[in-house]
Amino acid sequence: MIRTEPLVFLALWLLRSASPGSCQDQPEQVHLSYLGDPTSMMVTWTTFRPAESLVAYGRDPGEAFTRVARGNATRFVDGGKLQRTMFIHRVTLRDLVPGQRYAYRCGSEQGWSRPHVFRALLSGSNWSPRFAIFGDMGLLNPQSLPRLKQETDMGLYDVVLHVGDFAYDFDTDNARVGDAFMRKIEPVAASVPYMTCPGNHEEKYNFSNYRFRFSMPGDTESLWYSWNIGPAHIISFSTEVYFYLHYGRQLVAEQFRWLEKDLQEASQPERRRERPWIITMGHRPMYCSNNDRDDCTRHESIVRCGLDPHQYGLEDLFYKYGVDLELWAHEHSYERLWPLYDYMVFNGSTEAPYTNPGAPVHIITGSAGCQERLDPFVPEPRHWSAVRIEDYGYTRMKIFNWTHLWLEQVSDDQDGKVVDGIWLIKEKHGSEVQH
Repeated sequence: MIRTEPLVFLALWLLRSASPGSCQDQPEQVHLSYLGDPTSMMVTWTTFRPAESLVAYGRDPGEAFTRVARGNATRFVDGGKLQRTMFIHRVTLRDLVPGQRYAYRCGSEQGWSRPHVFRALLSGSNWSPRFAIFGDMGLLNPQSLPRLKQETDMGLYDVVLHVGDFAYDFDTDNARVGDAFMRKIEPVAASVPYMTCPGNHEEKYNFSNYRFRFSMPGDTESLWYSWNIGPAHIISFSTEVYFYLHYGRQLVAEQFRWLEKDLQEASQPERRRERPWIITMGHRPMYCSNNDRDDCTRHESIVRCGLDPHQYGLEDLFYKYGVDLELWAHEHSYERLWPLYDYMVFNGSTEAPYTNPGAPVHIITGSAGCQERLDPFVPEPRHWSAVRIEDYGYTRMKIFNWTHLWLEQVSDDQDGKVVDGIWLIKEKHGSEVQH
């Protein structure tokens, strides 16, 4: 059980008396996650020796570090030859005031992290959350990261969505590359909730580095989860269960059943009225026009159509429940599709294709930066492809209200220029408005 108490004197004593400790005692790789409750926030970090799991925090300015929350740590052994051991600490901060700014430090008397600051998310559905969205960011060549850090410091984002592929790879060099990546992204991930889904580069040792390092809503070791923010219900899932069947075909069936149940609940009329936007995030896209042999370049994509004989396909499922927006990565480029179902375009109109469209909108944003560089496109765009950009960059999204959502693509190659942007406008949501 985790307790949160206003232990002013204990907090100050811990912070002032903490010895520098060794590198193994020092908290690192600090990151936040949002569990769906605006009065709470999860703090996760790593040490390399056992230690208490404490977070000293308070309102900023004026009450920094006046409260202490306690949590627990999970021992994680990497699957590499050295069997390196680390301790993943998790503490939930509770009784936060929505919209309030907080300062915090995490650790124990053996060592404390540097101070970080975050703002608790707002409550209810009547507000406009802002997101940075990207996939495929490695330790080497993370070209978009400096700009993302700067914009996070400027307060441009409420949440970051990382749509798979981290570090390249978490397990490389007995997980030292994973450690270095999490240190590198800490300035972003420790300041706003860092929400993730697994990609193909997380597969090693049954996705163990991914499952242990992150603390997403629900089961902390799950590959899928959902959560609410403002007027949106966001679903994160694993496309990788379709491609690594040596871990068990039953995982595909289990995730599919979970997705259908979650979509059924989110689509209930009273829930859809409160949070009309349903947005999915998964790593490998159903469609793409890149010049490679990835799943999305095939007519019968596994993610789209499912396993033989056409079981557990996601396109029909998402279409059935009126998913509005599908976010993908994996391809190291940016591609915006027309509203699309089964290779057929269902634009709202010729003049306003994204106003009341008849099918989900797909965005592929996998060019944040990694050592594999960018992916080229086929020379002629497909009839369902609206915009293709082969630059390093990332996507911004703002959900203004129940009917209007703004998406734009930022090119890091072009010094932060916005190179694409659309209004997605839906006066009605749900399966009844799909063609």
